[in-house]
Amino acid sequence: MTTRVACLGDSLTRAQLSVDYLDLLERRRPPGDLRLARFGVNGDFAHNLLRRLDPVVADPPDVITVLIGTNDARASLAGYPVEQAMKRKHLPGRPSAGWFQQCLGAVVERLRTETDATIGLLSLPVLGQQLDGEPAQASQAYSRMIAEVATANGAAYLPLHERQVEEVRRVDPPPIPYRAPTPAASVGVLLRTAVLRHSLDTISRRRGLLLTTDHIHQNSRGAALVAEVIDAWLPTRSA
Repeated sequence: MTTRVACLGDSLTRAQLSVDYLDLLERRRPPGDLRLARFGVNGDFAHNLLRRLDPVVADPPDVITVLIGTNDARASLAGYPVEQAMKRKHLPGRPSAGWFQQCLGAVVERLRTETDATIGLLSLPVLGQQLDGEPAQASQAYSRMIAEVATANGAAYLPLHERQVEEVRRVDPPPIPYRAPTPAASVGVLLRTAVLRHSLDTISRRRGLLLTTDHIHQNSRGAALVAEVIDAWLPTRSA
């Protein structure tokens, strides 16, 4: 029997700048086992996701995964262009940890109230690859908030952050300083892939990055861990 899965999130789920974890997830299962629907929008905060749930509840799936919060975590970092993000994403207020938890809790509440889907909240991919750095610590802090929201709202917690930390510690990659991608840099990645036919993994390798192409967006290794964590959860939750 086919399991219908809706994957909600930001650019990591949209998969223009990241390797597509939905594709990798589908490949891990027998043909026809999953029918995946993508609900990812570049640059989204938890607030944005909350405002675009209508298509999900209009045709409820069996399972919903939520991978959101990377941009909320980034907004807590020194030097992040918060005002620009607020304008670009039409945010009614300045991003904060409390607001993130409130919005994510409201997302789960609506999905639980208006669908019968099993809901899983993924913790965040590691920001950067220096685990003691401010970006990685922010992704860890926001992942703890996601765990709290999952517990409080009866959703499953899918430990992506923990799995990626384990991978970084195991491989011990070069301590390359975190550098947040700019819109221009993102366009450059798109041009390299579309015009020069460079793969995202090639871009990642040339930059010496283990799980990402730019400290945020996932290469094949990082995306495979997203798929792995979801896949490990699906059998017992969707049987």
